[in-house]
Amino acid sequence: QVQLVESGGGLVQAGGSLRLSCAASGRTFSSYHMGWFRQAPGKEREFVAFINWNSASTFYADSVKGRFTISRDNAKNTVYLQMNSLKPEDTAVYYCARTALFFGGSANYPRRVDEYDYWGQGTQVTVSS
Repeated sequence: QVQLVESGGGLVQAGGSLRLSCAASGRTFSSYHMGWFRQAPGKEREFVAFINWNSASTFYADSVKGRFTISRDNAKNTVYLQMNSLKPEDTAVYYCARTALFFGGSANYPRRVDEYDYWGQGTQVTVSS
């Protein structure tokens, strides 16, 4: 059974930074690709960032490109999301998730919720104006 546990959320002023972490259980972490999603109140869960198994490929939603950076440390079974220049519209619960569905190419990376099979419980990020 895979478990994903997010941490690092909190309250920050606009323009500030946070780094989220997602710790995974199990021995197969390095074999899978990982993503970050977020869900604001009353809205659907949306894609934020993706990283493949060896960190060679990363992709971002347009709304966070240039401000957020996804990374991973396979030795620590952990994926990170560095969030800079935060805006009030970044306020949401942030989730990490695992997927096996990536075969290369910027047009084909997984960005739908149903393309990920395991999810963490989420961590709240609140950005005040």
